[in-house]
Amino acid sequence: MSNPIITFVGAGNMAASLIGGLRAQGVPASAIRASEPGSEQRNRLQREHGIATFSDNAEAIKGADLIVLAVKPQIMKAVCLDLAAHLASNQVIISIAAGISCASLESWLGERPVVRCMPNTPALLRQGVSGLFANPRVSAEQKAQAEQVLSAVGLALWLDNEAQIDAVTAVSGSGPAYFFLLIEAMTEAGEQLGLPRETAARLSIQTALGAARMASESDVDASELRRRVTSPNGTTEAAINTFQAGGFEALVQQALNAAANRSAELAEQLGQ
Repeated sequence: MSNPIITFVGAGNMAASLIGGLRAQGVPASAIRASEPGSEQRNRLQREHGIATFSDNAEAIKGADLIVLAVKPQIMKAVCLDLAAHLASNQVIISIAAGISCASLESWLGERPVVRCMPNTPALLRQGVSGLFANPRVSAEQKAQAEQVLSAVGLALWLDNEAQIDAVTAVSGSGPAYFFLLIEAMTEAGEQLGLPRETAARLSIQTALGAARMASESDVDASELRRRVTSPNGTTEAAINTFQAGGFEALVQQALNAAANRSAELAEQLGQ
């Protein structure tokens, strides 16, 4: 089977990362297009990836199998309303914009196959993770094509229902910031304990990287890994007990609930 034609509407950092990931996977430049109002970004994509670029969205989507909407949520409605008259019935819409529901996309674009995705910023390093939800009009083949696009920058996981997008947003969409916050706090604490700030920062970052890799490559879950490195009456136990005495798990739950609730609120506001 030949490669599907993929058009990116909007070519910011996330779209550029997806394009780079697809090209690295061997998808030919002839199968990828992008529309973008900024000439500098269009020229950069042409130069780095050899793809065709357009300033006009309607021109860019002609003959495309997959259309990846990679514009800011605040302008999504206007972009969709402009595109609606130019779409073919079999073209699949893939939205990577936060807070835009499938129902909103269908109300602006008409009833058609829609895949809604929530990627995260490590996708810029091809270390991302995305939650994907497809409406009933998306065929098995189209789902596989959508998965190929998102897996170009990391892990792509399908969701059973669209409401789970809010949970994905809370866990992984916003999640990198939680780890950055922990790295910040550990760096500050290390400095207070007498380490040079740069040393404390490098120790914290590398520890986070190593722990994530251990969790990713292990055949046991994170709780077992934690147990294995927590010796009775040792230094790690002293720190863990302090975290838990401060209500660490409950605070994480509250934080993720707040993020999920805000995601649902934004979807309601942006979908009007």
